[in-house]
Amino acid sequence: MSRTITIAKWVETLKTASSKWPKTESPDLAAFSWQRGYGCLSVGPSDLEALKDSIDRQEEHHKSPTFQDEFRMLLKKYRVEYDEAYVWD
Repeated sequence: MSRTITIAKWVETLKTASSKWPKTESPDLAAFSWQRGYGCLSVGPSDLEALKDSIDRQEEHHKSPTFQDEFRMLLKKYRVEYDEAYVWD
């Protein structure tokens, strides 16, 4: 990611581009959209393999816990203060 682009702009670009693909795959997905919010965490080089493994196991992994519970765990792990009122749509 370029140092001259904000995270907000990068996420907006990513969400816009990635929301177009499902809509071309099926009429049932014509109304697909991402949630308004997002979280952004960085990953250091020493954690790259663990991240790749996590992505590979994503479907199985997301059966439990819920996305919301997992996100809360990440926020707690990295000591990120947050207000539930502003996290979810």
